[in-house]
Amino acid sequence: MAKVLVLVKVYPSDININLDELAKKIEERLPEGYKITRYTTEPIAFGLNALKLYIVMPEETEGGTSKLEELIAGTEGVDEVEVEAVHRLSEF
Repeated sequence: MAKVLVLVKVYPSDININLDELAKKIEERLPEGYKITRYTTEPIAFGLNALKLYIVMPEETEGGTSKLEELIAGTEGVDEVEVEAVHRLSEF
């Protein structure tokens, strides 16, 4: 089964949230078969940074990225979630 790489931008609910800890919280909530391969931060404005997650997940997932978006949005400290890109991976 092929996998997909999903690039997700996560906006924290507060400027003081530690983005490394937020990434760990999100990773702990991911279902089996999902994995954060890397994450970076992106400056937004006035000291606010967004968290960019690179998540590998199964391609044949019912609902596409909807479940992933809901799971991340339901994590404490997350204000908004935006899927920026989805790429099919032949091997991972």
